[in-house]
Amino acid sequence: MNSSEVHNASSMEVIAFTLGSEEYGIDIQRVQELRGYDAVTRLADAPDYIKGVVNLRGLIVPIVDMRIKFNIGTPTYDQFTVVIILNIAGKVIGMVVDSVSDVITLAGEEIKPAPDMGSTLNTDYLIGLGTRDDRMLILVDIDKLMSGSEIGLIQRLAA
Repeated sequence: MNSSEVHNASSMEVIAFTLGSEEYGIDIQRVQELRGYDAVTRLADAPDYIKGVVNLRGLIVPIVDMRIKFNIGTPTYDQFTVVIILNIAGKVIGMVVDSVSDVITLAGEEIKPAPDMGSTLNTDYLIGLGTRDDRMLILVDIDKLMSGSEIGLIQRLAA
């Protein structure tokens, strides 16, 4: 979604979650369910951010720790840690986050384009910033973030 598409969007329903001190939002339509963090089965040769896999009602689901993926401090797992089960392009993936706060519907005018960070930061997966009152959500295009070769790698490791 480019900046002109952001301004044309009528509204967007997002699930808000935290990673470190930042609040993020992803399209609620990609979310299948929320779960507490359970022990995972580690996979050999998997990148650090792929914690392993879990058996979800007979389906083997890879678990990606977003704190490691985004390089946000050392992850801790406690009673607040949440696994967001996503359905992306027909693939089910678990995403570990610090906590989930709420579901928020952002009006088109509350969604600002992501700032241009030049080549220092890959912002391809950012939709923009959701703003309401004093709150700011980093809106992530979870399809782009979890797309392509990465999904292929996760699926091969989980197979």
